[in-house]
Amino acid sequence: MKITKITISLLFVLTAIAFFGISCVNAEHKDKNEDTASNSLQPKGDLPYDLENPVKYNMPQNLFEISGIVFHNGDAKEVFAIQDEDGDVFHLGLSDKKSKFTKFGGKGDYEDVTIIKNHVVVLKSNGELHTFPISEINKPEAGNVIKTKDLVPKAEYEGLAADEKTGLIYILTKDSKGDSKAKESSIYAFSFAADGSFKASGTFGLSHKDIAASAGSDKTRFRPSALAKNLKTNEWYILSSVNKLLVVTDENFKVKATYPLNGSLFNQPEGIAFDNNNNLYISNEGGTLAAGNILMFKNKKP
Repeated sequence: MKITKITISLLFVLTAIAFFGISCVNAEHKDKNEDTASNSLQPKGDLPYDLENPVKYNMPQNLFEISGIVFHNGDAKEVFAIQDEDGDVFHLGLSDKKSKFTKFGGKGDYEDVTIIKNHVVVLKSNGELHTFPISEINKPEAGNVIKTKDLVPKAEYEGLAADEKTGLIYILTKDSKGDSKAKESSIYAFSFAADGSFKASGTFGLSHKDIAASAGSDKTRFRPSALAKNLKTNEWYILSSVNKLLVVTDENFKVKATYPLNGSLFNQPEGIAFDNNNNLYISNEGGTLAAGNILMFKNKKP
């Protein structure tokens, strides 16, 4: 009986040691896999902004659904903004409790705003543009408003930006009509003339495959909501509210890096802009318990 008990005990000990060894190997293997997965999701590149520590500016109630934002000549003393439903351009100081606004159009789905050559340009979701001189901005209703249709192919659009250096504006597709599996987002460039007219100046593609590769996860259906050019680096910063992602590209829209956005900070990021000091601003629509806001991220590399 003693031999049997010793044998059983020995077998039990050996089995336990073997199981422990296998568990350690599996745990080590799992840790390596988790590290790999974790590393693959880390943002690539060296972003000069801390996306976890913004200065927050709450917007007045009439900008609860704030969408696009822009500064005139990069001057952060006054921000120009639109909201989704009404044909009004708002302007206010970032800390102001009230905003002024100028009507330029009727009810509609307005997505973004930019300023070029002292003209305000507003983008509607169907690609239609409304343009008027910035000198009209302090009037209750803007005069000399030019409505431009059929400038871009039929699709859904959310992003509009200007490059004052080149005199070009860029219109960014959110979704190509009838093609939910598009492999890239199209960007259309136009030169802007003083008479308010636009002339086609090139087309670019933003690769969803490259975005997915950089982000380390499957984000093939990338749906951008805004874009702005960093004039110091000539990089484009492209925002996606749906994907909660910030994409940085070169001046020709080749993907350089991607950065995940914290959902607790970015409720619904719809607008993006830079000021003269190269600080980054991102606007968010309000939520159940939060007002619309603009988050400012200080440039760490002046």
